[in-house]
Amino acid sequence: MKYNFTKGLKTKGLKVTPARLAIFETLFKIKHPETVQEIHKKLKKNKIDLVTLYRTLDSFEKMGLVRKVDLHKDAVYYELNMEHHHHIVCIKCGTIEDFKVCNIDLLTKKIIRKASNFKTINEHCLELFGICNACADN
Repeated sequence: MKYNFTKGLKTKGLKVTPARLAIFETLFKIKHPETVQEIHKKLKKNKIDLVTLYRTLDSFEKMGLVRKVDLHKDAVYYELNMEHHHHIVCIKCGTIEDFKVCNIDLLTKKIIRKASNFKTINEHCLELFGICNACADN
């Protein structure tokens, strides 16, 4: 799939720099959320230091280009925020699978009706944890 990374950054109001382009392109290629250290390894040839990576991920997150994903592990995971989806995570081996089914509207309406301190829900994150087929067979 062809993607114009320069246009993607400009659309979000971000200055186009070689480091931002490399980080954006790397995030675009990963299939599942990854830690800063995993992303950094993939950027070795670009000679991008960890400070630049953290700052860039922070600015990408503020602009809605990247989102943090809580996989109940000891690290923060990041992924591009290009399409609405969620994750199923194996609690034994850590396998991650995306899913796009999200019929949460009825649930959020019910939650708001019962909530005493909230009027609206603007966004949500949904990560499911279970056992994958490979681990279930062992």
